[in-house]
Amino acid sequence: MRIIGLLWLAGLVLLAGCSFTSREVSDGGPARPVDVSHIPDAVPREEVRGPAGNKSPYTVMGKTYWVMEDSTGFTQEGVASWYGTKFHGRQTSNGELYSMYGMTAAHKTLPIPSYVRVTNLQNGRQVVVRVNDRGPFLHDRIIDLTYAGASKLGFLKHGTAPVRIEVVEPGQNIGTATPAATTTATAIAQPQPQPTVLASRNEELPAPEYAAGYKLPANTFLQAGAFASPSAAESVRQRIAGLTSLPVFVSAPRKDKLYRVRIGPIADNLALMDIRQQLERNEMPAPHIIYD
Repeated sequence: MRIIGLLWLAGLVLLAGCSFTSREVSDGGPARPVDVSHIPDAVPREEVRGPAGNKSPYTVMGKTYWVMEDSTGFTQEGVASWYGTKFHGRQTSNGELYSMYGMTAAHKTLPIPSYVRVTNLQNGRQVVVRVNDRGPFLHDRIIDLTYAGASKLGFLKHGTAPVRIEVVEPGQNIGTATPAATTTATAIAQPQPQPTVLASRNEELPAPEYAAGYKLPANTFLQAGAFASPSAAESVRQRIAGLTSLPVFVSAPRKDKLYRVRIGPIADNLALMDIRQQLERNEMPAPHIIYD
């Protein structure tokens, strides 16, 4: 589940994580059905695409994939599947935390992040999700959705569904599918069971704080430099501290006797992108992600 850039998220060796293992073994949903109807779809927004999750090309199970340089107008039809408890709380390809109750998805070649409208071609239902992971790599499936996404689209019990995916850009109308997608869905629509919900609204699952997949591990920091001189480290720390409300500190030297300037902990990917952009605008060296 992790294709992560060197010095960003511990390197390409993490390819063997969630998205790159079979999601059909010991996986599933929560012990009892939960109501996810109140969980909002992802809302497309402008995001900087960094190296995390966008290593290209990459090889999985003997097959090589190239991440798209430009996904504008991209559409695709095929089979969707979903993944759940086995990967809940683990890192996705860009280092965010996977939540089976969020509105995210895994795709093999779309840039991370991307936003896509997914239409179930059997019943016409639609969701908008944010791609932050790689996969699926089994049975020629084109997209892996979360438990919440599959529930909204009505294919939890079956496990898979024929879908159409369409890239949605920030500011684009996300309320309806393209005419082609609508026509296809209408032409083959069949009665489908409604998503399972709990009888009591008091028992509905609380919406995730970051339903579109922005949440980062609790020990996520940005490292802005390592210095032999404590005064040099303190000078950089003070400069960065003037650019952000996040904690900025100099860590105690280790065996290498270096003083590291770190920012964090950082809770979500939007805050991380903001501070990286602030440093870039102020012509400071690009920091890298560490977990400590």
